[in-house]
Amino acid sequence: MIEVERLRKRYGSKVAVDDLSFEVRPGRVTGFLGPNGAGKSTTMRMILGLDRPSGGAVSINGRSYGSRRRPLFEIGALLDAKAVHGGRSAYNHLRCLAQSNGIGRRRVDEVIDLVGLGSVAGKRVKGFSLGMSQRLGIAAALLGDPGILMFDEPVNGLDPEGIAWIRTFMKAMAAEGRTVFVSSHLMSEMAVTADHLVVIGRGRLVADASIDDVISGSTQKSVLVRSPRADQLSSLLDRHGATVATAPDGALTVSGLDAAAIGDAAAEAGIALHELSPQRASLEEAYMALTQDSVEYAAVSTGGGSAGPGAAAGAPAAAGAAGAAGAAVPDSAWAAPGTAGARTPEQAVPAPIDDPWAKGPTS
Repeated sequence: MIEVERLRKRYGSKVAVDDLSFEVRPGRVTGFLGPNGAGKSTTMRMILGLDRPSGGAVSINGRSYGSRRRPLFEIGALLDAKAVHGGRSAYNHLRCLAQSNGIGRRRVDEVIDLVGLGSVAGKRVKGFSLGMSQRLGIAAALLGDPGILMFDEPVNGLDPEGIAWIRTFMKAMAAEGRTVFVSSHLMSEMAVTADHLVVIGRGRLVADASIDDVISGSTQKSVLVRSPRADQLSSLLDRHGATVATAPDGALTVSGLDAAAIGDAAAEAGIALHELSPQRASLEEAYMALTQDSVEYAAVSTGGGSAGPGAAAGAPAAAGAAGAAGAAVPDSAWAAPGTAGARTPEQAVPAPIDDPWAKGPTS
């Protein structure tokens, strides 16, 4: 289990994570959601000891990550699929990680086959696509057969087959009783993968609940009704205290009454119904409602597809420069309006590091 207690991280005047507390429990897939710049990647880095908290604490099964002699047996993580020495083969990359934790060659062979990289295991990583690099990162996370798995945007770059595979894989790991913690911006994928959600915005907790509770608690329930006597039905439901909206095709969207109450009222009045369908909001709709006040770096539409005057004009150039340097651009790399493109230490492009462990044990 991962426990985050009153976690804080500040970079100068910028508060990246603000008094954040939650638990990631075993036996379920916990989705970690939030807008760009919300603090997701920073939180994950603090869980792995890659960033030092300004306050609060993080524990993995009751102990900090740094106190563990062989951490790959406890938690496996994928934070940056491209944080790999490009001159090494996939096999040698995994062998280096395995040797650091006393893991044998047989397990390296097993995880390579498990993620489907057997045919390219001897090839240099610098030639890998993003999808192949994601699979390699997942293989590294699995080396110690850990009870906790943590992934930051694991389906980026994967084709449909790969996305289906990682979805099935994460659910299977949770079914075995493991703790699975995954961040993503793909709401459609989270809706069919996650059992529980932790949603943050501007570094603070917004929601910590089951996916069903998040959807039902963040959106208004409604019922779609069709009837040959729609006008009469609308007046009837209005008298019963419902809110009724009429679509151009005559369908009624009713809120304030459930389907049973609508059906009973229509039957009592002798009004035939051709459709009576409770409407379930999507996770995307619920997420947008939850985080509407937490979007820090929102683009402004001017009708022509370009960013408005409130958008950060220097953001694309900064992101492109970081990408050209070979570094991943963090969620918070887009400058907020009025900051004149100022960058925090978290946003700075790191210098090349020879030690593969300096960027995290499973990157």
